[in-house]
Amino acid sequence: MFAPIREAEGTRVERIILHSDLNAFYASVETMLHPELKGHPVAVCGSVEDRHGIVLTKSQQAKEAGVKTGMAIWQAKEKCPRLIVVQPHYDQYLKYSEAAHEIYSRYTDRIEPFGIDEVWLDVSDGQHSFSHGKTVADELRETMKSELGLTVSVGVSYNKIFAKLGSDMKKPDGTTVISEDSFKEKVWPLPASDLLFVGRATTKRLYGYGITTIGGIARTDPEYLRSWFGINGVKMWQFANGFDRSRVCNYGYEPPAKSVGHGITFTADLIDNTEVCHAFLELAQGVSKKLRATNAAAMAVSIFVRNNQLYWQQHQAKLANPTQSWRDLAETAFTLFREKYNWRHPIRSLTITAIRLIPADAPRQTDLFFDQEAFEKQEKLEKAVLDIRRRFGNAAVTLAGLMNNKKLPGGRLDEQFVLPNAMVQ
Repeated sequence: MFAPIREAEGTRVERIILHSDLNAFYASVETMLHPELKGHPVAVCGSVEDRHGIVLTKSQQAKEAGVKTGMAIWQAKEKCPRLIVVQPHYDQYLKYSEAAHEIYSRYTDRIEPFGIDEVWLDVSDGQHSFSHGKTVADELRETMKSELGLTVSVGVSYNKIFAKLGSDMKKPDGTTVISEDSFKEKVWPLPASDLLFVGRATTKRLYGYGITTIGGIARTDPEYLRSWFGINGVKMWQFANGFDRSRVCNYGYEPPAKSVGHGITFTADLIDNTEVCHAFLELAQGVSKKLRATNAAAMAVSIFVRNNQLYWQQHQAKLANPTQSWRDLAETAFTLFREKYNWRHPIRSLTITAIRLIPADAPRQTDLFFDQEAFEKQEKLEKAVLDIRRRFGNAAVTLAGLMNNKKLPGGRLDEQFVLPNAMVQ
């Protein structure tokens, strides 16, 4: 039932997949822009004023001193008193990322980004030897150094999951080959958390079942994993056994979004339901705008709440009817929040996500109590507001309750697109 996916007529076409990861990307670019930073421990950190004061990336020297991504700045400086903290320059990171993609395009048009600093490449091109993949990987590493002054680590394998694992094994500036003959030796002893898409919560549950390594996942009955984690448990088992056959997409391909979310880290903690209600109203307007831009409607809403102790919880609820309306999104999110949050601690950040998306023009079944007239009035109102903002700017029309809200970080929203499983079939 869970056998590896085979190509036509029972034969499997060998592929050569690379995963290229620009090492300490932000910090490396900053060092290129400011050569005086070379050789020093450097951390690129978010804005302290907007309470994004955490380490986004760090140089090799900072890493060796114990600095970790996600640390607060004060924690990082405790680990490394000589740490040099710099603000991010995203325009420069984008420029270098595009330059790296130009280099990748010399080898293949099958280039699938995984964030700004990582990509998968399919360099099979009729080749049948993994030595070809290693040759390309080593050439990429040298070209990146000579043309951009950046280093990359590259994993070479027959599928995307193991190529990603390989790029993490030799940092900085290394090539790792994981073949079908060697993956059990190289991959199975690794911690379960190293497997792509196995996050902290899943890792904790796996540990509870006595599963601590990728090999442990691979050797577990997939039906047990299904009972514990649903379909994701089966995918974990397939990935751990090397059965991933997802393709590398052509460069520029964008799969349709399965969810759209907005999140804010506030400049001061939220302390009551009124402030949370206002925050959801602000966030929901951004989500609604993106839903309308992509002609999608949400069938459910998810909320992510992080308190000032940095503990978080996530909940979701079904909407009464598929919607693009910010009012419907905000009302459902706030109702869900009041049901689930106990206010032991103030709130540091909130995210609202529209999930289970369907085409906005898809036929829908409404109940007997659906108020079509009220629905049409709300639609006209929201579309009118969007049009005014498009023509005169976002500040042209706003809700009275959101005016002079000093806890919003300069009115900026951290936009998130949660795309489908990156392993696009």
